[in-house]
Amino acid sequence: MKFHFSAIGLAVLIVGCTAPDQGSETRLPGRNVLSEAQLRAAREGQVSFTDHVKPVLEAKCAMCHNAVAQPGRMSLASHAEAIQTGTLGSWIIPGRPDQSRFLTQLKSTHLGVKAMPPVGEVLTPEELSLLHRWIAQGASWPAGQRGRLITVP
Repeated sequence: MKFHFSAIGLAVLIVGCTAPDQGSETRLPGRNVLSEAQLRAAREGQVSFTDHVKPVLEAKCAMCHNAVAQPGRMSLASHAEAIQTGTLGSWIIPGRPDQSRFLTQLKSTHLGVKAMPPVGEVLTPEELSLLHRWIAQGASWPAGQRGRLITVP
């Protein structure tokens, strides 16, 4: 017996099988990637890409949001890729967190999933606040190897 699913049928099946409010084995409650001291330093001063943002992006975003895993979609593998403008606008707009699709997408629903990532630990409120603050401060991102994220496609 063969089953054929259309894209819409598959999406309905996936959404119907998820229960984001109840948790699951694939969406674990978020735990902060950074220590309390690191979070406090980011709240009280300049948010550092290398010390504060990069660890969060690598742990919770880069495994899916890279050019290899999702060609043509949002990639956080490098600064150049992260500030690209897509058909619906720019992913990261330095100094404008509320207009950066990176953050607005994190706060909206995605096929029944209420928070990113859909698999693994969700971003915590502290991590979301840190990313918002980083973009508000200009989203500085070093060039070269220090600015590349480790991705696992």
